Amino acid sequence: MVQPQPRGGRGRGPRRERRRGEEQEAPEFIEKVVFINRVAKVVKGGRRFSFTAIVVVGDGHGRVGFGMGRANEVPEAIRKGGVIARRSMIRVPMREGTVVHETVATFKASKVVIRPASAGTGIIAGGAVRAVMEAAGVRDVLTKSLGANAPINVVRAVIDGLAALRPPQEVVERRMELKRQAEAAAAGAA
Repeated sequence: MVQPQPRGGRGRGPRRERRRGEEQEAPEFIEKVVFINRVAKVVKGGRRFSFTAIVVVGDGHGRVGFGMGRANEVPEAIRKGGVIARRSMIRVPMREGTVVHETVATFKASKVVIRPASAGTGIIAGGAVRAVMEAAGVRDVLTKSLGANAPINVVRAVIDGLAALRPPQEVVERRMELKRQAEAAAAGAA
């Protein structure tokens, strides 16, 4: 027997909850607002204000992303930033709560040095870098931010640095491959 459909709708699931690929917010994500900026557009009647929010989202287990949301209200800018951050998440290789090796990353005039630290050191980092590390789930790390300190550029530099990290087994495989190629070239030349 066919079930009668409720009046007023086609019965195709939730109405406004999931639009344009937005999933329901998972409670396991750590969301940190790094920076909120008020911007003004001068129009004929005066100034029109809007807000931008830089949001870092991570699962605390090695995945992290960032997003920049823009809206006329602060909460909406934060929400949009969180949605963009969830879409741009990367995996961070970690070993025993720290990064696997040292890396130096730059974005525009911002430069960030990220070094592994022994257990119990904690997160030695400034505001924007600390937010990214906490969201990623890194427990022990030494960092130094050099150059320009604009929050968006520092966050981009940190994300680029974490994306450049390679797991130890991947490095070993790459070196073995290069060694085999060098031996093959030497054998071919002889």
